[in-house]
Amino acid sequence: MSGSALWYLSRATGVVTVVLLTIVVGLGIVTAGRRRPAGESATIVMGLHRWLSLGMLVFLGIHIVTAILDGYVSISWLAVVVPFTSGYDTLLVGFGTLALDLLVVVMVTSYLRHRIPERQWRVVHWASYAMWLVALFHGFLMGTADQAGLRAVTLACAAIGGLMACWRVVATHSDKERRRTIDAQEWS
Repeated sequence: MSGSALWYLSRATGVVTVVLLTIVVGLGIVTAGRRRPAGESATIVMGLHRWLSLGMLVFLGIHIVTAILDGYVSISWLAVVVPFTSGYDTLLVGFGTLALDLLVVVMVTSYLRHRIPERQWRVVHWASYAMWLVALFHGFLMGTADQAGLRAVTLACAAIGGLMACWRVVATHSDKERRRTIDAQEWS
């Protein structure tokens, strides 16, 4: 595979990764929100969340490998796991590495979810928001700097993810009236 083909493949898989990451974060927001689906809908949403996460990992792996194999710039394997050690564009490659490291933490704790307390898992899983923001920053400034279409995709992911996060914060409980009734009761 030629250098330019690797470069295009690296960019394409980076864009697909950020789109899938945005969808996965959005589905995570839906399943964790106050208006989470119930019954079969919850099963479908959780299944999509997990399977699209795996798909995102495949595209991310291809993105990383092609960026390293592409001889145009020098990115070492160490720079993939240790942030801000790359000889090429240290800051922006470092943000990509930081996003990957956060992803690994979220993944490991997700696989160990049944072995760690729920509260601790949730605290660590909040790192998904930071990971998503860092990945957007990496992609927007590094991978899409001269491509208006790619920049638009990254901005759309930021807008959609931002709207989902806002929805997560402002959504009311589905049983709001019941909670009010219980709160108004006098306890003896």
